[in-house]
Amino acid sequence: MSTLTNKKKRTQRVRFKIKRKDNLRLSLFRSNKFIYAQLIDDSNGKTLLSSSSIQKEFKNAKGSPKEIAFQIGESFGKKILEKKIEKKICFDRGGYLFHGRVKEFAMGVKSKGVKF
Repeated sequence: MSTLTNKKKRTQRVRFKIKRKDNLRLSLFRSNKFIYAQLIDDSNGKTLLSSSSIQKEFKNAKGSPKEIAFQIGESFGKKILEKKIEKKICFDRGGYLFHGRVKEFAMGVKSKGVKF
């Protein structure tokens, strides 16, 4: 099987498990250059929060892509706590393997005390 087919299967498997529950979904997308995150309420079909490396505060950030992903995760975790979101959050890694920038982003969110 090709890499793309495997990624599609992982994506479908993860989303299916998450959507069965009435939780918020922390969706992550990464390109070669940037990383994007959204907190989505699937029951209402609304995006509650979003953050990305394109934002002004991260545009001129120094460090490796992993360090920047960790900073974005910390910022996103801070936003979640400021909004006082009490619902359970599920991490949708979007078919990406849990290592590198994806893992650093998740660790950044968890470092602020958000549990998922």
